[in-house]
Amino acid sequence: MSAERTVTSASGHPRQDERHRTGPLVVAPRGAPAGSAGRRGGPPVHRGHRALAPLTADVFAAVTAALLLPDPYRSPALLALLLTGVLALNTQGRLYEDTLAPSLLDELPALAWRIALAWCAAAVLAPAVTPALAPGLPLMTPFTPMPPATLLTAAALHGVLGAGGRALAHWHRRAAAARRPRPVLVLGHGGQARSVAAALLRRPRCGVRPVGVVGDAGDAGDAEHEQQADAYAYERGAGPDGGPGGASEQHVGAHGGAAPELPLLSSEDELHRAVIQNDVRAVLLLSGRAPADDTRAAALRSLGCELWEVDPRGPAVPVPRDRARPLFVAGFRCRPLVAADRPRPSAGKRALDVAVSGTLLLLTGPLLLACALVLRATEGPGVVFRQERVGKDGRLFTLLKFRTHRPADPQESATRWSVADEHRMSPFCRFLRGTSLDELPQLWNVLRGDMSLVGPRPERPFFVDRFSLRHPQYAYRHRMPTGITGLAQIHGLRGDTSIEDRCRYDNAYIDSWSLWQDLCILLRTVGCLLRRTGS
Repeated sequence: MSAERTVTSASGHPRQDERHRTGPLVVAPRGAPAGSAGRRGGPPVHRGHRALAPLTADVFAAVTAALLLPDPYRSPALLALLLTGVLALNTQGRLYEDTLAPSLLDELPALAWRIALAWCAAAVLAPAVTPALAPGLPLMTPFTPMPPATLLTAAALHGVLGAGGRALAHWHRRAAAARRPRPVLVLGHGGQARSVAAALLRRPRCGVRPVGVVGDAGDAGDAEHEQQADAYAYERGAGPDGGPGGASEQHVGAHGGAAPELPLLSSEDELHRAVIQNDVRAVLLLSGRAPADDTRAAALRSLGCELWEVDPRGPAVPVPRDRARPLFVAGFRCRPLVAADRPRPSAGKRALDVAVSGTLLLLTGPLLLACALVLRATEGPGVVFRQERVGKDGRLFTLLKFRTHRPADPQESATRWSVADEHRMSPFCRFLRGTSLDELPQLWNVLRGDMSLVGPRPERPFFVDRFSLRHPQYAYRHRMPTGITGLAQIHGLRGDTSIEDRCRYDNAYIDSWSLWQDLCILLRTVGCLLRRTGS
């Protein structure tokens, strides 16, 4: 069996880089792995360090209150139950979520009743849990039930310590925000976005500092909003250091204060430059925005920015109340737009890949050899086709297939969109493609770890660049390992079909991934193969 290597770039020259860029080279997003400079795409980086301070305060308060109990009531079981209950209840109540302007008084009611509930639950469960733990911990003494007065005192002490710790953490964060407000972009209708930015700049202690407005280039907003944006007055030292290009252009407003002229950012390159040069980590999206703004929001999220929705409409518009405590910044109601967590396939997915691909390689070995011999006899040398594809996180790998047709040159191999009814195929090659037998060598890619059995189909770098520009959600397909088959393929999206539909199905698979779903897709793939839908 002979093999011909055709790993080329879109220009026909061999590629030397190990990681593919899915867009124009700018700067690697924050948190991107080493070697991914210039790569776009991927979910925003989760920043959990802001929850560390209140979490530490809660743990310290719970441990201190439990250790200060009198000897008859002090127990490791009680401490374990108390910590578990407090942390679980506070997490459920979103007391560890990031807020633009944290305040203890806003959290105090929710914090107090959760501490009381955790102490009551721990006091009730500790007598039942202690005997079960006694055989493993010989030094553990039997737990003595606490009288109500002791329970109330301990819960009150816990509440005072927890509130004090959180107050200190929030004070430190607000002081840091006042000294160095967080740079943000405001995304929405030009006039309204400038009005919101002006209101935020009039309140420098709110902790955020707009450095630009994101909108359409032709949307200058009405004159009233523009005049309002130019007329606000600053407190000394509250103005931004400069726009996305690093300049510090200011002019005098109507009220005599030095007012910054916030730039209007409309192109993707301007967004990249603004985010990188101003170290923007959050974007404020105005409610009621246009569909085009959602596309820009997706691009900003891919750069690692957190998204917050701000409602500038005021009390005249009724806002449905939700169960979570309301959040406000400079008087504007806001809420975080949290993306789905990055899927983390379990070790079971890799074990399934290794087991199934290894077994199929052994079982189909004679069939692989027969196909290779027929191809060698009918098509000549170059039985195995090697082509560069984009895998998980934009990494490049060499995909293996049986050669079913020969491109005219490496340029055509890298850039030509071939379809299932390729007229230059011989009958045997058309049979291989129609039955998907030409994909069998990819089992070796799966066994090596280049790809998975189930996942979005890998594509060539040339088309990844093109599709990423046309479809903003396309780059998110690379959050998971690529696969031989996937949710899009079992729904008939093979060959020359809608890329938008494929993208939607692939991202739906990633967002709802489970090992059971992989098994279901594999079983449904068998039915597709029997119907000879091809690829």
